[in-house]
Amino acid sequence: MRRKDREVTEVRDILNIVGRAKILHLGLFDQEYPYIVPLHYGYELVDGTLVFFMHSAESGQKLALIRNNANVCIELDCDIELISGGDNPCEYGSAFASVIGWGRAEIVSDEEEKIKGLRLLMENQTGRDFEIDSSMASSVAVIKVVVSEFMAKSRPMPHLD
Repeated sequence: MRRKDREVTEVRDILNIVGRAKILHLGLFDQEYPYIVPLHYGYELVDGTLVFFMHSAESGQKLALIRNNANVCIELDCDIELISGGDNPCEYGSAFASVIGWGRAEIVSDEEEKIKGLRLLMENQTGRDFEIDSSMASSVAVIKVVVSEFMAKSRPMPHLD
């Protein structure tokens, strides 16, 4: 990472960013060009590994791409705000917090894991614990992304004194 002063290394701080961002950008391989899709997600930390769950229609481009090449990249961001440079355009910037990671995606077939993933998704998106039954889980595809490597950065808004 080039800007070490913006690196976020504490796991609790990284999880805080992951919890505040509500859209995950999933990067997939699509022959000549990358394919990036924004998705709602749920997540958990398992033995130091970030695991994300997203839902999808039961067919479509992203599922076909995952079946063809399960290597993916994820990106999440939050706290985006313009930092003014006044009359000097070179002094403008942005406050932000972000996480980027690399891992493998899979389409979940196990019913219990689909239900777990959907519950985590709803909890992250709404702050509520929903009961998900097998009929709900069977109506969608659930994508699981195990992120084996990740890093985070943050640039908070400067304090005005």
